[in-house]
Amino acid sequence: MPASDDATAAVHAAWRADSARLVGALTRMTRDVELAADLAQDALVAALEQWPVTGVPDNPTAWLMTTAKRRGIDHFRRADNLRRKTAELEADTRGEEADVPDLESQVDHIEDDVLRLVFLSCHPSLTADSRVALTLRLVGGLTTAEIARALLTSEPTVGQRISRAKRTLATAGATFELPTGQERVDRLDDVMAVVYLVFNEGYTATAGDDWMRPELAVEAIRLARMLASLAPDEPEVLGLQALLELQGSRMRARLSPTGEPVLLEDQDRSQWDELMVRRGLTALSRASTLAAWGRPVGRYFLQASIAAEHARATRAADTDWTRIAQLYDVLATAAPGPVVEVNRAVAHGRAHGPEAGLAVLDGADLSSLADSPLVPSVRGDLLERVGAHADAAAAFASAASLTRNAGERALLERRADACRART
Repeated sequence: MPASDDATAAVHAAWRADSARLVGALTRMTRDVELAADLAQDALVAALEQWPVTGVPDNPTAWLMTTAKRRGIDHFRRADNLRRKTAELEADTRGEEADVPDLESQVDHIEDDVLRLVFLSCHPSLTADSRVALTLRLVGGLTTAEIARALLTSEPTVGQRISRAKRTLATAGATFELPTGQERVDRLDDVMAVVYLVFNEGYTATAGDDWMRPELAVEAIRLARMLASLAPDEPEVLGLQALLELQGSRMRARLSPTGEPVLLEDQDRSQWDELMVRRGLTALSRASTLAAWGRPVGRYFLQASIAAEHARATRAADTDWTRIAQLYDVLATAAPGPVVEVNRAVAHGRAHGPEAGLAVLDGADLSSLADSPLVPSVRGDLLERVGAHADAAAAFASAASLTRNAGERALLERRADACRART
């Protein structure tokens, strides 16, 4: 690989690893998230231009920070009414690059900046779509093109969402301070919901030709790990990391060699990522310890506990479905919802027979999922297991007509055809 290519790769590696810390620190200094993001981008462009010529600096992150600060000084110098900001930044930049503190040497301070940035990206004044786009941009370090590709939308749409989100934060007077008390709990829930939404969209895409978009799931796992490192005493945060690690460990096995979706019980478990399984179980163990000390747990911890039962089973036949059904019963009480009820029906169908699963399905209010393929696909599976192949075929066909994902549609149509053949 040419030296210029090595330098470019180093720029992207440094950006991906530390862009959140960079933007977070700049936001703390400038109190303007839009300006901070622009300064960080300027530093990135400068690195792409200079490193292939001058070589990769010994401390890439410090170089980016120094460059961004200097651009900030230039910006404030041009604004006469903000001379105070110039003095603050100049004081922060005294000395040359060698004197700039390594971000790794100020973990506590810098990590606080990242945590503030995460909370700011998920401010309650923003819509769900804007939160996702802004989080992927500021915290994930993804480009507008990468976000557009991941979310199956256009670059202009993503750009508009991000710009609108920044304007909304400015209009709402959103501060860079960490929320406290109940507000922090509520906002942490919002943050975790965004990360979980990003993962789910990558793990099982709602639309498009691909069954999964792994790059999006991987980014969500990275964000969950970051959040767990920032809030290591929050069992729900650890539960979220555990859940994403354990589910993400199956991604290689979820597609056949020909690219067709493979259901959980048919997967080759030797393809599951053992390192991710260990990480997930470790995070869950830490969360369990905190829970034993009286810290509250919720939906992510419970879902991770369910995923752990699958991870511990060497074969699909070894899965403790009775335990999983019990956990879903608890989840239905702690975080009730139609999706939980559908999954509870699956668990009871495996643990106590398909009739029990159908009873759960029939007893739940699933009207909000009328346009989703989830309910008819699960009903089809339960009907197939009970031997009602004609009804199962009709359910699978209905599910196929509702999905917007080509891979899922093909899978459901194959199951419908198989049931028709058995009829």
